[in-house]
Amino acid sequence: MHFISTSFIYDHSWAHVVIGMWHKYPHPHCSHVKTIDTVDRSVDSKTGIIRTERIIGCKQKAPMWIVKLFGGSEDAFVREISFIDPSTQTASVTSVNLSLSQFATCLERIQYTPSSDGRTTFAQSAEIQTRMNMWRTAADKLENFMAERFKQNAHLGRAAFTDVLSTMWAVNKQQGALS
Repeated sequence: MHFISTSFIYDHSWAHVVIGMWHKYPHPHCSHVKTIDTVDRSVDSKTGIIRTERIIGCKQKAPMWIVKLFGGSEDAFVREISFIDPSTQTASVTSVNLSLSQFATCLERIQYTPSSDGRTTFAQSAEIQTRMNMWRTAADKLENFMAERFKQNAHLGRAAFTDVLSTMWAVNKQQGALS
């Protein structure tokens, strides 16, 4: 099993970051993300917590040994569930791969919380685990591949989201200055 953990500070308020979450894709930095389908969205009338469930479709170039050993295709799907709590100013996002999950899973958790200086803290963790105990060599190679791919995509995702936030809120600042 691989564990990956990282954190980052966005130079934007928590409210700006949460609004920006819904505008991250499509983005040139994340050209592997092809579709975002919202399956369900609800608001708890007592707590005000917004729950959203989405399916994210990606195109991934898998190494030939993975395709030959496990089958599959370049098309991959991920289930994402997010909870936005305006009263506590927390946003949590959990995602897990649907494609090839009988062989391996990547469970990702993201938390956005306000920092004391008006910016937003991003905390991300991932657990990558194969389900092929009898093929340990192949399982180790698959976990290593998935961990490296996750790190690459996480880096691209942060760059894309930073760009989205800067673009969204720079435009709004300019419009406010023109008023």
